[in-house]
Amino acid sequence: MKKQLMSIILKIMSSIDDKLGENSTVLDLSNITSICDYFVIASASSSRQVKAIVDAIEDKLSKEGLTLTHKEGYESGRWVLLDYGDIVIHIFHEEDREFYNLDGIWKDANEVNIDIV
Repeated sequence: MKKQLMSIILKIMSSIDDKLGENSTVLDLSNITSICDYFVIASASSSRQVKAIVDAIEDKLSKEGLTLTHKEGYESGRWVLLDYGDIVIHIFHEEDREFYNLDGIWKDANEVNIDIV
């Protein structure tokens, strides 16, 4: 299961990278909460770029047959949450990421090193 999730996370990170997302982080929450196993967090410099990253992720994961269970914040493009069950993705406008500081709130989570080739 974990190997399958890592494959999905690589696709997410690739989509973020393709749309020039910044400060991408993957947090392993599996040992500290039952909300989900992983958070993927990334930033963008504009609302338009936030939406472009979200669209790319949704497109790539739908082609993999994955079902989005919840989506929030797309209209404003400031903080978009995509819930895929075991993986929750947060794409922030860079100012909002600093303000909400999810990385700090979940500081007990292990950061997963992902290399995108």
